[in-house]
Amino acid sequence: MKTHYIGVLIVAVSLAAWLLAGGADASGKEPLPLVLKGHSDVVASVAFSPDGKRVLTGSADNTARLWNADTGQEIRAFRGHIGFVSSVAFSPDGRRVLTGSADQTARLWDAESGKEIRAFRDRMPILAVAFSPDGKRVLTGSMDPTARLWDAETGKEIRAFQAGESDFKAESVSVAFSPDGKSVLTGYMKKTAQARLWDAETGREIRAFRGGNFEYVLSVALSPDGMRVLTGGIKGTARLWNAETGKQIRVFQGDDEIVVSGAFSPDGKRVLTGSMDGPARLWNAETGKEIGTFRAPFDLSTMAFRAVVFSPDGKRVLGCGDKTARLWDVETGK
Repeated sequence: MKTHYIGVLIVAVSLAAWLLAGGADASGKEPLPLVLKGHSDVVASVAFSPDGKRVLTGSADNTARLWNADTGQEIRAFRGHIGFVSSVAFSPDGRRVLTGSADQTARLWDAESGKEIRAFRDRMPILAVAFSPDGKRVLTGSMDPTARLWDAETGKEIRAFQAGESDFKAESVSVAFSPDGKSVLTGYMKKTAQARLWDAETGREIRAFRGGNFEYVLSVALSPDGMRVLTGGIKGTARLWNAETGKQIRVFQGDDEIVVSGAFSPDGKRVLTGSMDGPARLWNAETGKEIGTFRAPFDLSTMAFRAVVFSPDGKRVLGCGDKTARLWDVETGK
């Protein structure tokens, strides 16, 4: 009996050590940071499902993949694109998946079966996609100055948001809907175009967000209340703007990094930025002070942190940069 007891004790201690060192916890969740491995080329885009239980990734291997956010296990792959999958999004109800690709299409998929539902065919490679808050419309940005609004049910184009003639070489690299779905935000990789807010119903430009010696805009986001705009650019800065006036509120200054992605926390109190040549950074949205960093051994030649997002509960951060995506705990940075 004594020998049996000692054996059980050793096993228990070993199991506890395994858990502390990185094994799954009692809930079945893997410890953070959790690495999602399976793509054969660079992962360029990421998204959380509305319930936070799944993660979606898009890659240069021409696929999008669905993952369990707790275990890191791949659930299924979405195959059909013949070009780089540059952007991904979940529908508001989490039942559909949207992908944008260099093959000049955005595609809608059934999240449960992985089957393609329909395609939205553009004239140029698609760089960004977004769902409207009601899930009835799809927004795409492409390698030209035009963002397009589509009917999610029919696949037909509803209208285009066209930057001016002087911006004919601009690329609409980032797009977003306002929380009420009444306006859309576009970011352009050209100084004269920068970021613009449009009326979703009429296609009319509402205002532009410009600031002196402002840089190309590589990412845009709207705060949860729709009152602020976040832009990221090539001079190591992310900028916060008043959505009503177009005036700059503050600057989040990194270390001369190229800010390629940005997001608001669900409560709007924090801002997350991802850069091409440095860590992902967490900022206080009210003060502009850096309050945390998230680091990963990404190969900088693949662009570190191509995309970053918060989980729906604001407790985790999801980022990608090489052939993987990673999840971190917001409070610990691990």
